[in-house]
Amino acid sequence: MIEAPGAFARSTIEREGEPGAAWLAGLPGVVEELLDRWDCVPDGEVMHGGVGVIVPVRRQADGAVVKVSFPHPGNVCEPDAFAAWGGRGAVLLHERDDEHFAMLLERVRSSTLAELEEGDEAVRIAGRISRRLAIPAPPGLPRLREQVEAWEAELHQDKEELTHTLSRYAMDAALATARELGHDQPDTLIHGDLHARNILRADREPWLAVDPKGHAGDPAYDAGTLLKSRALTLIEASDLRKALHRTLHVFAEAAEVDRERARRWAQFHAVRAAFWGRRHGFRRARGGRQLDWLTQFVDTLAELLTTRA
Repeated sequence: MIEAPGAFARSTIEREGEPGAAWLAGLPGVVEELLDRWDCVPDGEVMHGGVGVIVPVRRQADGAVVKVSFPHPGNVCEPDAFAAWGGRGAVLLHERDDEHFAMLLERVRSSTLAELEEGDEAVRIAGRISRRLAIPAPPGLPRLREQVEAWEAELHQDKEELTHTLSRYAMDAALATARELGHDQPDTLIHGDLHARNILRADREPWLAVDPKGHAGDPAYDAGTLLKSRALTLIEASDLRKALHRTLHVFAEAAEVDRERARRWAQFHAVRAAFWGRRHGFRRARGGRQLDWLTQFVDTLAELLTTRA
């Protein structure tokens, strides 16, 4: 039977408490049943992401992976997105078990776009992937425009409850984006969490996306999720504002989205991230001076993105 990696088990229990511990206890049995049903045998070390384990397997002569995620609303539509794409820009979905939040997926390599040293090219690849994923959304997927009221309420609450250094201008810009662009979104399938670690090297195509949220909305929305993951790579730039806007320009051109919409969504993401860090910390820092520094850096990003280049 498979065993969940120790770091993954600890983080799951820390985040989910008793439900997480109970899920982990049943996980080996679930994976064993899936391997038997899908006629697979383990073929490598168990890996993990933030909320799920990935078991490399062989099915007949082909390599694949079984992914099982902790049950969470954010994971519900992942297989629907893969099914709609049919391998176009993303890994192929071979089998699914929605009850257990499990999928049998095409196997890709472990190296990610985050490891590509040439910055513009990495952003350009992400933009091209985004463009390929932007197809008419199937019915039933969550529409991002349905989250507008929750976004506005969250921003107002954070502004009132948390000590922060964001200017009123930056806050007003994020709220305006929620109200204006939030309601003005097409029924287009987007990744929803497109960043460099969610784009992996592959054999069928050079790069393929994994871990989608499967939302329907504005393809320019993903400019913000990408920029959050790349911001620290720009920290040594002689002109940070220019470097940020350069990144957005390269992404927008490759993704074929409006550059101004991309900037506004990126600013919106940065403001939300600044408050998230104050409430929950970041993956890179949960507390102490490092968290203080990172939070201030995100504040700076939000301010620099508030106006056009």
